[in-house]
Amino acid sequence: MIITEILARNSRIYKNEIALIERSPSEHLRREITWNEFYISANRFANALSAAGIRKGDKVVQLMTNCLDWLPIYFGILSTGALAVPLNFRFESDKILLCTEVAEAKVFIFGEEFIERLAGIRTILEATVHTWVFTGDPKQCPGYATPYHIFVQNSFGQFSNSYGTLEDTSDVASLDVEINIEDDAALYFTSGTTGTPKAVLLTHRNLEHACYVENNHHGQRHNDVFLCIPPLYHTGAKMHWMGSFIVGGKAVILKGVKPDWILEAVSDEKVTIVWLLVPWAHDILIAIESNKVALADYELEQWRLLHIGAQPVPPSLIKEWKEYFPNHDYDTNYGLTESTGPGCVHLGIENDHKVGAIGVPGFDWECRVVDGSGNNLPAGESGELIVRGPGVMKEYYKNPEATRKTIINGWLYTGDIARFDKDGFIWLVDRKKDVIICGGENIFPVEIEHFFMQHPKIQDIAVIGVPDERLGEIPAGIICAKPGMTLTKVEITEFGYGLSRYKRLRKIIFADVPRNATGKIEKPKLRRLYARDNRKDIDKLLR
Repeated sequence: MIITEILARNSRIYKNEIALIERSPSEHLRREITWNEFYISANRFANALSAAGIRKGDKVVQLMTNCLDWLPIYFGILSTGALAVPLNFRFESDKILLCTEVAEAKVFIFGEEFIERLAGIRTILEATVHTWVFTGDPKQCPGYATPYHIFVQNSFGQFSNSYGTLEDTSDVASLDVEINIEDDAALYFTSGTTGTPKAVLLTHRNLEHACYVENNHHGQRHNDVFLCIPPLYHTGAKMHWMGSFIVGGKAVILKGVKPDWILEAVSDEKVTIVWLLVPWAHDILIAIESNKVALADYELEQWRLLHIGAQPVPPSLIKEWKEYFPNHDYDTNYGLTESTGPGCVHLGIENDHKVGAIGVPGFDWECRVVDGSGNNLPAGESGELIVRGPGVMKEYYKNPEATRKTIINGWLYTGDIARFDKDGFIWLVDRKKDVIICGGENIFPVEIEHFFMQHPKIQDIAVIGVPDERLGEIPAGIICAKPGMTLTKVEITEFGYGLSRYKRLRKIIFADVPRNATGKIEKPKLRRLYARDNRKDIDKLLR
C-alpha cells in the first residue's frame, strides 16, 4: 500500500486520535495534531504544490529541523507524485547547492535556520528552483520566499501550521494523481561521512517495505507511543516511526537530547518505545551515575523497548543499561540509506544473549558475507556484507557507475566488513574504508573502540589510522573523558594491554569526538585534523 494511502486510512479509522506531538523543552512548548489534521495538512500542501506547477516526477527539497509540520509536508510532497528530497540540516552551503542541483529541484522548502546558508547560493539555484517556501516565523521570511501559511492560503484560505490559525478544519480532497508502488518516491542523500553525498533513489515500494519490516521486528501496536528524537531527514528515524505509523500509533517528536528531557518525555507522554543513538544512551547513563537525574522522579514503567542503531553498539553500554532498566527489551538495527534505512539486519529482542552482534537477516531480507570475488565466506571469516530485499534502493540517481559497483545481481554491497558466527549471527567488523593497514596487518577500528568503551572513565572514542614512515599506518585514538574525570596517556596505555600487541594505540589524542546528526563518527573530519601526511603538524596535534 502506498504510504499516502496508509495516512488516508489512519485518518478514517483514527480520525480524532492524536497522531503527532511536538515537545520543545527549551521553549516550554507542546503541540499536537490528530490523524485527521495530519491528513488535511498533507492534502492542503499537496494542492498548493500542484497549484504552483509541481507535477509527478518533479523534485521538492525539504530543508527543515524536526517539527510538527515536517511529516505533513513530506506526505504532501509524496501525494503530488513528486519526489521528496529531505536534506541534512547540518549541510553547509556547498553541499546544499550540490544536492539541490543534482535533484534539479523546482521547489525549496526551508526554515529560518538556513537563511544565511542559502544567501550565497540562492541565485545559482534559481536555474531550477522557481518557488521558495519558508516554514519559519513569517516576520523573518526573506523577500524571495513565500511564508508557508500564505503559500497554502493562496490555494485554500486559512490553514493550520506553526504560525497560522485554523478555524476551517473541513476535509480537503486529495489530488487525483495515479501513483504506482514501483514509482520513484524520494531522493535521500548519504551523510557524506565517507566522502561526497550520493543521491539514493527510493521507490514507493521501498517506503512501504519500511513499514512492514519495522513493525515485524518490534511488534508495534496501536496503543504504543514512539519517541522520535533523531532527525527526520534521515531514513533511520522516519523508517522506525513507520512501524508505528502503519498501526496508527502515536508519536512524540522531541526537540532536544538532554537526558532529563528524554526521560520527561517518556514519563509525561507514556512513551513505550524509544530509539536512541549511542551518545544519547551514554549521556543518560552518565546523568544517572552522577545523580543529575533520579529515575524515581519519572513514570517509566510503561517503557518496554529500547533500540539503538546508526552505528556499532558497544556491548558494555547495553550491559550497563540493563543494570538500570532490567525489564527493557533491547534490539539493535543495522541498515543504510541504500537499504531504506534500518532493518536489513537486526538483533531481535529475543537474542539479547548475542549483544555485540548486529543480528540476523531482517524480515524479508537475505544477507551474505563475501570475498573480493563475491564468493561466500565461511563462519568466522571477515568479508564484505551484502544484502538483498525489497528495501534495496533503485539506484544512485544520475550515477550509473556507482550504481553498477554497489548493486550486483540484486545484491547491495554495503561497504561494511562483517562475519557470521557459528550460530548464524552477523558481527560488524568495520567500514571497508576505515580499515587500518599497519605493517601488513589489517586493524579494524571498531574492535578497538568497543574495547576501550569498557574503560570506566571514557565517554567516547574514535580510532583512525595516521601515517607512519615505517609501518604505513598506525592506530591513533581520539578520546573524550566522561565529565568531571581526567585521563592520562599512561592509563590508556595500560588499559590497552588487554589488546593484541599490533592493535594497541600508538598515538593518543584527548579531544572531542565529532559525530553527525545520526551519531556516526565523522572520521573524514578526524583524518583531516590528525592524519595529514605532514609529520610536524601531526606532532603538534598528537600529545
